[in-house]
Amino acid sequence: IHLAKTWKNVVRQVPLQYSFVDERIAEQYGSEQKMEAIFFGFSGLSLLIACLGLFGLSTFIVEQKVKEIGIRKALGASVSGIVALLSKDFLKLVLLSVLIASPLAWYFMNNWMKDFAYHINISWLVFAAAGAIALIIALFTVSVQSIKAALANPITALRRE
Repeated sequence: IHLAKTWKNVVRQVPLQYSFVDERIAEQYGSEQKMEAIFFGFSGLSLLIACLGLFGLSTFIVEQKVKEIGIRKALGASVSGIVALLSKDFLKLVLLSVLIASPLAWYFMNNWMKDFAYHINISWLVFAAAGAIALIIALFTVSVQSIKAALANPITALRRE
């Protein structure tokens, strides 16, 4: 109130316009916050679809290798050995996709952030963490089917067909 009275005494012809800094920042970056919400939603959806696809592919591969898994178990293979056998090909593909996607993501993120008044340099640790998370999710998704196949009775696998 004191500020408004002082303003009227000093500059009568110009009305006092004031706002809080947090309101101005929210106004300035509102579109980015909306884009962030949309991005998180579609990222979650794409992660779910990718995991379902990976799960389906691992189910298909396990069904094709039922006899091989049965023979390996009959000859004394461990559960961890069978899981490693089934998971290593998937993990190689996920690692390859991380190696391809990381430079592309870095390029596009740098181009997007150069329009901001204040921007940061993206560290390689962000991409390493994202790759590690992708590998863990893929390993978990594939391991579900691999462990199920490794724990199955080898006799039923060998008698089938």
